[in-house]
Amino acid sequence: MADELTPETPEEEQPKKTHKQRKNGLYPGVSDELAENMRSGWADTELHGLEPIAQAAHTLARRDALSRRFPGERLVVPAGRLKTRSNDTEYPFRASTEYAYLTGDQTENGVLVLEPTGPTGHTATVYLLPRSDRENGEFWLSGQGELWVGRRHSLTEAEQLLGIPAKDVRKLAEALTEADGPVRAVRGHDSVIEAALTDKVTKERDEELRVYLSEARAVKDTFEVGELQKAVDSTVRGFEDVVKVLDKAEATSERYIEGTFFLRARVEGHDVGYGSICAAGPHATTLHWVRNDGDVRSGDLLLLDAGVETHSLYTADVTRTLPINGTYTDIQRKVYDAVYESQEAGIAAVKPGAKFRDFHDASQHVLAEKLVEWGLLEGPVERVLELGLQRRWTLHGTGHMLGMDVHDCAAARTEAYVEGTLEPGMCLTVEPGLYFQADDLTVPEEYRGIGVRIEDDILVTEDGNRNLSAALPRTSTEVEAWMARLKG
Repeated sequence: MADELTPETPEEEQPKKTHKQRKNGLYPGVSDELAENMRSGWADTELHGLEPIAQAAHTLARRDALSRRFPGERLVVPAGRLKTRSNDTEYPFRASTEYAYLTGDQTENGVLVLEPTGPTGHTATVYLLPRSDRENGEFWLSGQGELWVGRRHSLTEAEQLLGIPAKDVRKLAEALTEADGPVRAVRGHDSVIEAALTDKVTKERDEELRVYLSEARAVKDTFEVGELQKAVDSTVRGFEDVVKVLDKAEATSERYIEGTFFLRARVEGHDVGYGSICAAGPHATTLHWVRNDGDVRSGDLLLLDAGVETHSLYTADVTRTLPINGTYTDIQRKVYDAVYESQEAGIAAVKPGAKFRDFHDASQHVLAEKLVEWGLLEGPVERVLELGLQRRWTLHGTGHMLGMDVHDCAAARTEAYVEGTLEPGMCLTVEPGLYFQADDLTVPEEYRGIGVRIEDDILVTEDGNRNLSAALPRTSTEVEAWMARLKG
C-alpha cells in the first residue's frame, strides 16, 4: 500500500498553499517545479446529462414526509465520516442509514439539511465534498485527495444524480454555528456537525427525529421491495456457491465458507449486510458465531446465516442449516424438522392486521410442544410457555424488521414495533431455532452440540405474505436433494 507524500490533512481543513508556504516546509519534499507541474495538464472530466438515481423520486417523497412531520424546524442528517481502523488506514465507509434513506447518496462527510421555508415546508440541500482542488495540490497531497482514493462527483453532477441542490460541506459547520431557530439532528455519525450544533439541540428532540426516521422505514415502497428481492436473489446464489465448495471447506475451515459467500456479495452487491455466521458443528449453538475459524467436518451440521447487501444498501438475512455431507442423521433430522414445523407456523401468522408478536408466539408454541413431546420439558405446553421454560433452547425472538439495516427500525417505539400491527409493505424475518449446547447436561447426549435455525425474509402483502427467499429449499428432504444436485 502506497504511503502519502505528506501527513494526511482532512480536506475540509486544507487552506490554500502558496509557493512561499511550500518552501517553508508545509509540503516537505515537494519542489516548486513539481507543484507547478501537478497543477496543469489535466483533461476536463466533468460528466454531463446524468440521469437521476433509481430511487430519486422515492427519496423526494421521504423528505416531503419528514418535512410535514417537523414543520418550521431545521433538520440535519449526516452521512458520517471515515473511521480509523489502525494507524493511517480506515474502515470501508458505510453511510448512515438515515442519510442514505433520505438522499440515496453514500459518500463520506455528506450532510442533508432541510431548511424551513416558513411555518410549513422546507428546502433540502445536500452538502458534499466537492472535487479535489488541483490548484492548491489537495488532489494529490491529501491522503483523501482524488489521486489517492479516486474521483468523486462534482457538486453539479451530484445535483443531477440525487435531484437535490448540492453545496460545499466544508462551509457547513460555520453556517450551522451562526444559524438560529429550532434544530434537530441525527446524532452519532459526525462529531464536527454535532459540535457546531452543541447549543442548539437537545437529546430529547433529536431522539424524536431518530425515532421518526426509524418508524418511517417500516413500510417499504416499491423501490425498496425490489432491492430486498435483489438482495435475497443474490443471497440464494451465495448459498449455492457454498454448497458447491463444502469439500474445500472441510480441508480448510469455516473461513472458506465465509470467503465464498463474500465473493458473491462483492460481485453482485455492495458488501455483506452483516458479519456472516458460518457455524459448523457445535458452533451452530452460538447465536452470533462470526469468528468462523472452526473445523468443517463431515457428519456435522453447518448453520449458515448470511445476507448480500445491494449497492443501495438493502440487505437480505437468510439462514439454512445444512448437513455437511449432504444427509441429515436421524437426530439432526428430528431437530431440523421441528424447527421447520415451527417456522411454517410462524410464516402462516404473518399477514396484514396481525400483531407483530403473533408469528413469534406461533413458532414458540410449536417448539414448546416438541420439547414436551421429547421429554425435555414437563408439560402442559401452556405452563411451559407461561414460564418461558422453552427459552433455554430457543433463546431468541423469532424475527425482526428487515431493510437498510439487518435489524431495521431498531429505534422505533415499542408500541409501533413489537406491540404494533403488521401492514402491507412491511418486511421481516421468521427465524426460529433450537440450540443444544455441547455442555448441556439437561438433555440426552445425542442432542448436545446440535444447533438448527431456518430463516426466511417475508414480505407482508395485501392478502397475506410472500416469502422472498422461497427459492432456497426448506424441508429436510428438499435440502438433501438440492445439495445432491449442486454437488453433481
